[in-house]
Amino acid sequence: MDINKRLQDLEVRVAKLELSQPTQTQTQTQKQNQKVKNMSLREFLNLKKPKTVNDNVLVIGYYLEHLKGFEAFNVDDIKFGFREAKIPQPTNLNDVVNKNIKKAYVMSAESQKDGKKAWVLTATGEGIVKKGFESKE
Repeated sequence: MDINKRLQDLEVRVAKLELSQPTQTQTQTQKQNQKVKNMSLREFLNLKKPKTVNDNVLVIGYYLEHLKGFEAFNVDDIKFGFREAKIPQPTNLNDVVNKNIKKAYVMSAESQKDGKKAWVLTATGEGIVKKGFESKE
């Protein structure tokens, strides 16, 4: 066999092996993502530092969508989030959600969830949560 041909074959095989093996950076990123996905709602709220009940609803909605994999959330999901985080829930959650809708942070989902009105965060709402609520003093 021609040495050049053999060398090319070996280079192709090594390249395939290198692509199939995660780099150290990829492995670290996967571990960090797993750590975030395992974060409790209370820990996530502590990280984002929401200031108002409207902010709490945004953070809970973000958590449900991005860390729990919900396609949309309804009032029962938000109530459960307040209970899980051990935060007193507002008396009128629908009003709080409507205030977030007026700010264009939340919008109606395409379909209901469990027979109830459902919502999703808008790109603006997601950006607000990603940035966090800690004041820039």
